[in-house]
Amino acid sequence: MPGVELLLLVIVTFLLAGAVKGVIGLGLPTVALALITAASDLPTAMTLLLFPSFLTNLWQAMTGGAARRLIARTWPFLTAAVVTSPLGALALDRVRLDALSGLLGILLIAYATIGLCGVRLTLSPAAASRSGPLFGAANGILTGMTGSFVVPGVMYLQALGLPRDTFVQAMGILFTLSTLVLGLALASGNVLVIENVYLSALGVLPAFAGMWLGQRLRARLSEAHFRRVFFLSLIGLGLYIVWNAAAVALGN
Repeated sequence: MPGVELLLLVIVTFLLAGAVKGVIGLGLPTVALALITAASDLPTAMTLLLFPSFLTNLWQAMTGGAARRLIARTWPFLTAAVVTSPLGALALDRVRLDALSGLLGILLIAYATIGLCGVRLTLSPAAASRSGPLFGAANGILTGMTGSFVVPGVMYLQALGLPRDTFVQAMGILFTLSTLVLGLALASGNVLVIENVYLSALGVLPAFAGMWLGQRLRARLSEAHFRRVFFLSLIGLGLYIVWNAAAVALGN
């Protein structure tokens, strides 16, 4: 994709993704990853995601006052997610990109369908403690392979029964660590294109501008209705990505 078109894609994508995050408190990495993958390719999307995702989620992780308690409670889950993400990233130069893009589309559809249907995993404290490393490892591997942080990590955090603000902060911690490790894994795997790293840094401004706009719109919108539109849009994007990936695979 030519440089000017990619720059416009970055501005529009992160403005929109930031607005979604401003309205419902989540969704920037997922929306940005889906839109850029649909318009370009998976490695480009993963690279462009790095700076906006890291900085907006770092801000989210530091807001709420529960960071120490959350880390103390979820450190086995977080550690497994961090350690396994570079292992998943090894697939980027060993597995066909259309297959990984198709996997991303499937993850988006699964995440959106679960959110749309209101399905929630329930775990006892003992079960959450035992299963934390397994959920973390699965989340880390899928993050490295696709750049998506949400499946099954968000489901695990929901299963802890955290208050809404604490849950949002927990996602911020997970996404911040995941973005940092993903960036290091992409750099070590020679996947990063320096021009795209610069564009990722530029994406921070529209991301925060979109968040500001979304926060202003929140009072005027029905959050429940907006969430439905958000999840339905993710399903549509996921189907489009899967369709494109299948077309490429069959064409080859």
